[in-house]
Amino acid sequence: MEKAQKKILLVEDDPNFGAVLKDYLSLNDYDVTLAKNGMEGFEKFKKDNYHLCILDVMMPYKDGFTLAKEIRERNKEVPIIFLTAKAMKEDVLNGYKVGADDYLNKPFDSEVLLMKIKAIMLRKVKDSIADSATFKFKIGAFDLNSKLRFLTIGTEDPIKLSPKENELLRLLALHENDLMSRELALTKIWRDDNYFTSRSMDVYIAKLRKYLKKDENVEILNIHGEGFRLVVNK
Repeated sequence: MEKAQKKILLVEDDPNFGAVLKDYLSLNDYDVTLAKNGMEGFEKFKKDNYHLCILDVMMPYKDGFTLAKEIRERNKEVPIIFLTAKAMKEDVLNGYKVGADDYLNKPFDSEVLLMKIKAIMLRKVKDSIADSATFKFKIGAFDLNSKLRFLTIGTEDPIKLSPKENELLRLLALHENDLMSRELALTKIWRDDNYFTSRSMDVYIAKLRKYLKKDENVEILNIHGEGFRLVVNK
């Protein structure tokens, strides 16, 4: 299953730099809309839904700070990264005051920008999942109560899940029939993303598969290099 590209609004008044940055982000699998000033940027923002905005600070007609305020009035959640040639402390503070998630001074390493984009988007996903109050899930023939950590099927005695088993199955259930990224699970449950925690998660996935095999309509698929899918065949 092909992943939908994340949409980025890039507002940059330097046409050459804007075009190069747009192409770079596009090559890294982002769907990028480029606007050449703040006024055009706000018009484009109103017409589409974006996962992240990258705003130059110094622009004609409408500067990045003003644009960010207008964006925040319409959407309080969309992440905003400011780009600026000015390294003044006051500008940085002003950027955060109007709702910036991060700040980069020009010139910057494009790979650093990519890492910041990835980290911010992942954090937003984690926050939205953490805010979910759902604790009861129907997984095929199974019932999961993530508060009690009970996994039950039919009239059989409930399986008492370990805390990590419980959190992992809950994340999978929240993403039922969709991709749950490996990185999300590792940072949300293990608070780390490295080789050893990744191998540890694989052990827990194997345990969950053993529990779930009692229902042949339920399976956890490994999506190579991406993560896992909890598939429930209705």
